[in-house]
Amino acid sequence: MSVDLDELRRLRRARDRMDREYAQPLDVAALATTAYMSPAHFSRRFRAVYGETPYSYLMTRRIERAQALLRRGDMTVTDVCFAVGCSSLGSFSASFTEIVGETPSSYRSRDHEDLQGMAPCHAMVVTRPRRSRATG
Repeated sequence: MSVDLDELRRLRRARDRMDREYAQPLDVAALATTAYMSPAHFSRRFRAVYGETPYSYLMTRRIERAQALLRRGDMTVTDVCFAVGCSSLGSFSASFTEIVGETPSSYRSRDHEDLQGMAPCHAMVVTRPRRSRATG
């Protein structure tokens, strides 16, 4: 199945919305509307193009932002959970642990001195969570 440029632009529009509005309640129907597609078609095409489901992509972005907030150390895990748009502490903790490899609490309490003085954009690249292409 090939991807035409118009379809790719519409999928990118939805992906960019997830990047910008990660803390908002976003569901597949809302994202599909952004891409001018039906929810089922959007989900299939997003996965085909980006190698993961829209939900998986959104959760990875949320966890990425959560890592930055937890490194600051001035917010509780619960506050971070809600700040990044998750509504369940249990689901947030499970997803964080799956993606990062440690619990949010242990990540928060770990020494992040090696990132001190690093430009935020570089710190984001170094700490970016990476999902396996087989999951999602």
